[in-house]
Amino acid sequence: MTMTNGSVDANGGASKPFKIFVGYDPREDLAYEVCRHSILKRSSIPVEIHPIVQSELRNKGLYWRERGKLESTEFSFSRFLTPHLANFEGWAMFVDCDFLYLADIKELRDLIDDKYAIMCVQHDYTPKETTKMDGAVQTVYPRKNWSSMVLYNCGHPKNKVLTPEVVNKETGAFLHRFQWLADEEIGSIPFMWNFLEGHNKVVEGDSTTFPKAIHYTRGGPWFDAWKNCEFADLWLKEMEEYENKAKKVAEN
Repeated sequence: MTMTNGSVDANGGASKPFKIFVGYDPREDLAYEVCRHSILKRSSIPVEIHPIVQSELRNKGLYWRERGKLESTEFSFSRFLTPHLANFEGWAMFVDCDFLYLADIKELRDLIDDKYAIMCVQHDYTPKETTKMDGAVQTVYPRKNWSSMVLYNCGHPKNKVLTPEVVNKETGAFLHRFQWLADEEIGSIPFMWNFLEGHNKVVEGDSTTFPKAIHYTRGGPWFDAWKNCEFADLWLKEMEEYENKAKKVAEN
């Protein structure tokens, strides 16, 4: 768990940290660390960052489903345990590890509307590539990439269905398309918070198109095949900052 410096709410008491669960895959350890660093560096509110590590969930008896051939990461399905891991209380965020945050997470949290069960960027995305990352199969399905960054209203009655039993047995369609919810229970977030590298475009002079969080969904610079992807320079700069900071901590 990682927490930023505490803050005080309007009533003078300590405000509760915003819980963020980041999908973790051993093949993308560096991507996780850089994503985490990019959130903490820019956050003006207290946050708790928890990696969703499949081996730990298995040891705790929370995850037991076999890995399917089309699962490109270890968190393809474990991500849907987020409300359970947050004790079905308050709001929490899940995000893939292949994100780079360029803005204060407070701006995203301030978009929360309690009338929704979840909120996400509602992409209309059909990838052109047949493979991604380090050769994983690129799948196409409705609401693709909606589940890659989700704000969960963990206490919402409809989200109580996301028990370990359901997450371990339900289909990919049920989970990734949010089929436990009605359409009107899914709130929309501007695409700049899940800006798909290689798909979304920056329009010069239009600040509403500038990314606040870049999603290297095809594969990021931590994979040899994607070292020259769009916005690779921003990720590599953040990686350098993270590694320099980690080195200083290790020396102390």
